[in-house]
Amino acid sequence: MDNLHTALPRDRFLPLPDHQGPSAGRKTGIEVEFAGLSPEEAAEIVRAEWGGTITREGPRDLVVTGGRLGQVKVELDITLKNAWVEEMAADILGDLVPVEIVTAPLAQDDLPQVDALLVKLAQAGAEGSRAHIAYGFGVHLNPERPNDAATVAIARAYALLEDWLRASDPLDPARRVLPFIDPWPRALVDGLAGAEGWLLADLGRAYAQLAPSRGYGLDLLPLLQDACPDTLADVPEDQLKGGRPTFHYRLPETRLDEADWSLAYEWNRWWVVEAVAADAVLLGALAQDWQDYRAALTTMRGDWLERVTDRLTDVQLG
Repeated sequence: MDNLHTALPRDRFLPLPDHQGPSAGRKTGIEVEFAGLSPEEAAEIVRAEWGGTITREGPRDLVVTGGRLGQVKVELDITLKNAWVEEMAADILGDLVPVEIVTAPLAQDDLPQVDALLVKLAQAGAEGSRAHIAYGFGVHLNPERPNDAATVAIARAYALLEDWLRASDPLDPARRVLPFIDPWPRALVDGLAGAEGWLLADLGRAYAQLAPSRGYGLDLLPLLQDACPDTLADVPEDQLKGGRPTFHYRLPETRLDEADWSLAYEWNRWWVVEAVAADAVLLGALAQDWQDYRAALTTMRGDWLERVTDRLTDVQLG
């Protein structure tokens, strides 16, 4: 049994570790996709919970401003080439086009209020990814990056833990076939396993060469485009949508209508990544384990998951 994953709290948000400096000031933007409500209904629930004023920015886009947690966008998550095509697609696809709520960057102490909002949305009829066979809705966590060395360490930790994250809570089949949640290429994991001492620019060059796409469960292109854009010269232009100083973690699945799920649970799965990144001894041991695993010709995927689970046994929950 994976004791660490089973023990992750669902009712509180573990504080991100300090990465050679206080991390309490790091903020996180939250994006949540769901069905079952119109943008107007969802925006009204946001306004009722957090205050503010609802204004319309387009035929499907609303903004709640002036509330206690800053600006919140509520929109249909569909972007095509022109407005009339988008309207037709939205009419035809119905609930298969999710409503998406996008928050401003929030302090970690404010995140429980997002969980409370998701409960209110579910009570009003919002549905998550497993409510329909064709749904595939996600939650995106966008935590601000810490210093450069810690950012590289977090990328290394994610590379070595991604198989564990996916196996500990498998994604819904409909979501697995959608874009944007592919696993990182094995060649990138190989590079990061041996990346002790890398600078952020080294990470940028490796990512541009081995994973030049937005289509991954952890998309580093916005972060790298903000921090070291010169390293991304060979990345296709259509994959560069603008830089921002945050990770873009979109592996989590929206299950806001399920009683045993919470945003805190998904946050705490990300916390494991940062906790491993902050423990140089543990991160180094996992990196060596990966290199040994890849060098052994008789190992299977389950062997790697067993090694990761064993290494995580001593991780202490905050």
